[in-house]
Amino acid sequence: MQNPTRFANFSGAHHFRIDSQNNTFIAGNQVLNAGEDLIRLLDPILDASHTRNRRRSPPNSECFPGTRRGVIENIFGWADAVDDPATGRSPGNGDAEVSSDNGMDSACSGGPERPEWGIDASESSSMEVIHHRTSHIYWLHGFAGCGKSAVSLEVAKIYAASGRLLASYFFFRGSGDRSTMNRFVTTLASQLVTVIPATAPLIEAAVRSRPGLLTGDTPLATQLDLLILTPFQAVVDAGVLQENLSKGPFLIVIDGLDECEDKSGVEELIDFILEFFEDNPTIPLRFFIASRVEQHIRERLEVDGVQLGDLNRYPPREDIKRFLEVSFQAAARRDRVIRAYVRVRGEWPTKQAMVKLIKHIGQSFVLASTIFRFIVQPATEADPTTPMERLPLALKMNGLDVLYGQTLARSQHLPHFRDIYSTIALLRYPLPIVAIADLLGIEVFEVVRVLLNLQAIIHVPGTDDEGDVTLCHTSLRDFLTTESRSGDFFVPPSFHLYLSFRCFSFALEKGNTLANTYCEVYFDRHWKAFTQSPGAWDTVTGDEDFHFAPPLVSLPYPAFLCSMTFYSILFVEPSHSSPVDLLYLLIECAKRLVQGVESHSMERWLETALPFSAPESFERTVLFTEEAYEILQHCLQRASVAIDAKIPTLLKHQTDFDGTEINHVFENPMFAFSGLDIFNALRWITARARFKWEEAKITPRPALELKFDLSLQFTLSFDGIGGNDSMAI
Repeated sequence: MQNPTRFANFSGAHHFRIDSQNNTFIAGNQVLNAGEDLIRLLDPILDASHTRNRRRSPPNSECFPGTRRGVIENIFGWADAVDDPATGRSPGNGDAEVSSDNGMDSACSGGPERPEWGIDASESSSMEVIHHRTSHIYWLHGFAGCGKSAVSLEVAKIYAASGRLLASYFFFRGSGDRSTMNRFVTTLASQLVTVIPATAPLIEAAVRSRPGLLTGDTPLATQLDLLILTPFQAVVDAGVLQENLSKGPFLIVIDGLDECEDKSGVEELIDFILEFFEDNPTIPLRFFIASRVEQHIRERLEVDGVQLGDLNRYPPREDIKRFLEVSFQAAARRDRVIRAYVRVRGEWPTKQAMVKLIKHIGQSFVLASTIFRFIVQPATEADPTTPMERLPLALKMNGLDVLYGQTLARSQHLPHFRDIYSTIALLRYPLPIVAIADLLGIEVFEVVRVLLNLQAIIHVPGTDDEGDVTLCHTSLRDFLTTESRSGDFFVPPSFHLYLSFRCFSFALEKGNTLANTYCEVYFDRHWKAFTQSPGAWDTVTGDEDFHFAPPLVSLPYPAFLCSMTFYSILFVEPSHSSPVDLLYLLIECAKRLVQGVESHSMERWLETALPFSAPESFERTVLFTEEAYEILQHCLQRASVAIDAKIPTLLKHQTDFDGTEINHVFENPMFAFSGLDIFNALRWITARARFKWEEAKITPRPALELKFDLSLQFTLSFDGIGGNDSMAI
C-alpha cells in the first residue's frame, strides 16, 4: 500500500512556538476561524469517547474498584515502555506479552491516577509471557462480555489523567455513525486539538488544502495521516511535548473495533497504522485496540509488530466475587425488602449461595452484571417475586440466553411488546422513548410500560424525550436475531420490512420530529437489510399484503412496494443478479404501481420525491422482452385510468411519450424519485421499446438491453438494437 501524500507544513521545524492565533480561511465552501470553530467544522461524534454519558451511550462498562489488576498492569508495561536505542528493546518487563482473562459490564481497578499495583503470584504464574521488542499496537481480545470495554475505559481514564491520552473512540453496533468509519478520524482529530492545541494550525492547513478530508471524499488512510499522525509528529519534532513525553508515549484507545459495521474500513485502518509504524518506528505513540476475535481483524493483527493480550486467560473469579459482594451489600442498603429479610433470616446471599452463583457465572462479567440486575430488579404485577426468590432462579439459568428470555417474558403479555423490542433491536441508531412511540404509532406510556420490566437488559432513560433507549450489551441483539437462541422472541429479518414501510410513510409526511429525521435517512437501509435475507422476495411478491399493526401513516402498501422494488433494481449488486432477475423486479414494480394508484390516499406518494441512498455510480442491464412490454403496457393503461379518475389534472401536465424522445430529464437534482417519476419512467420504457422494434422491423421482436446508469444523472437507455437513447431522472 502506498503512503498517502504527506502534509509537509512545519516539516523539519524544531523548538517553534505556536501562540494564540486568529486565522481565517476558506475550507471548501465554509469560512473557518482557528480555535473552537475547527472542532465545530470537524463535527466529532460527542458520545464516542471515554468521557461520554455511558448510560445514554453504551457500552456502560466500568472497572469495579480493586479488579483487573493483572491485565491493566501489563498494559501499563507496554504503554510506558520506551525502547533503548542501543538494544532495540525496552528495559524491564515492559515488553512482555501477557495473556489472561477478566471482564464485565462493571469491574476493574484504579482511579484517576495510575495505581502502584503488584501482581499476585498465583495470577502471574498462569500467564504466558513472550518477550519481544515493544510494539506500537496492543490488541486486547476476548469473548463477548469478558470486560474488554471496561478495561479500555480504565486505560483511557488513567492516561487522560496523566496527560498522555491523545484520543479515544468506543465503537458500538447499531449506533449510527458511531458504528461506522464515517466520522471516526474527525472525532479523533477534534480530541487531538483539545489535548494538544499546537496541532490546530496544522490540521487547519490540511483541511484548507484538502477539503475532502471532512466530506468522506478522501481515503481513510489519508484522513489518518493528515489529520492525526502528521500533526502529532510535527509537534513532537518541534519539542512542544517534551514534558509529557518524559512520562512515556502518547496513547490512542480504540474499543469495540469488531462493532464497526464497515469491515473494509477496519481493514484499511489496521493496514495503514501497521505500515505507518513500520516506516516511523520511533514515533512516541501507541494504539490500544480492544475487540472480539473477528476474522477480518485477527488476520491483520496476529502479526509481528502487534502485542497480543488474551483477556480470556486472566482468572476472573476473585474480581467477580468482589463485584457481587459489594453490589449485593449496596442493594441491601437501598432495598427495604432485602433489609427486612436480613433482619429476620440473617446474611443474604449466604456464603454457600454466593459460591454457587460465582461458579454458575463462570468467566463472563457481563453475565455477572446482568444476573445481578435480574435478581435485584423491582417487582412488577406480572413478576411479583422478591430478590431472595429470584436468586435460586438465576442459578438455574444456563448463561445469558436463558436470562434474556426470562427477562423478556416479564413484558410479553403487554400490548405492542414484540414491536417495541424488535424495533430497539434493529434500529440503525438508538432513539428516545417518544421517537420509538411515534415510529410505531403507539402511545408513549405503552412503550414505557414495556421497558420498565426490561431494565435488567435494556437501559431506559429517565425522561421520555431525552436520552436514548439502548441495549445493555450487544449480545442481546445477537440473541434476538438468532432464532436458534431466542426461539419465540426471535426478531426475523422481515421486521426490517415493517420498519422500512413505517419509515417510508413517515418520510412522506415531511415532519420535524426525531422519528421523521430517522425515517428520512434509514427507510431504504431497512429495506436493503430485509431484501438481503433468504426468502425476502417471496414475501414481497406474494398475493397477500404484509400485515402491519395499526394505526399507520396513510400510505398504500403496494405503493411503498412499487418504490422500493424500483429502487432494488438500482442498488442490487450485479454479482447477485442477472438481467432476467432485474426484469422480474421491473414487472413487479409495474404491478405494484397499479395496485398503489387504485388504492386510496396515493396522492402524496405520487407527488413527493424521496431521496434514496445510492453509490457514486452504477450500471444495471435489464433484458427487456416483448412479453414484459405487454405486461407493462397493460399495467400502465390501468394506472392511467386510476390516476385520471382521482386526480384529473395530474396527467394533463405529463409528457405524452411517442417513442421518439431520446431524453427526458426530471428536475430533482438529487437521487430522488416519486411515484409519478416511476410511472413516467415505465411509460418512456414502453414507448421507446415499441419505437425501437418498429424501427428495426425484426420478427420476432428481440430482447432489448435496457440500461440503468447513474453517473452525473440517473439515466435509462436502450442499446439492444443500435442507438443510445436515454431518459434521465
